[in-house]
Amino acid sequence: MPTFRLPLSGNVTQSISPWTMLFNPVGSQVGLVNIDLGQSSQPQVEEEVLTEVASYGKQLGRIEDALLVLINRIAPDQLSAEEQRAFADLRQLMGDVAKVKARHR
Repeated sequence: MPTFRLPLSGNVTQSISPWTMLFNPVGSQVGLVNIDLGQSSQPQVEEEVLTEVASYGKQLGRIEDALLVLINRIAPDQLSAEEQRAFADLRQLMGDVAKVKARHR
């Protein structure tokens, strides 16, 4: 059978996927909350950690708690002004996070 093309049309291919048709208008979001893991060398490991161990927020919270212990053990007079400012900024950030958490309890 001969190939029929309209003027200026060229070859046209279109794949029709019900998933694309249904979910593309909402940015391809399938679930209520989707997390884009980005460029990861082992995305399966990250997904397993997030689903079976702890969310990013929980992990960061634990790191903040441990950092606060260490920060409180360092004498401020042993730090430069820049280092003291870095600790103050971190404490401010942790305080802001704590306020948000308190509002949602």
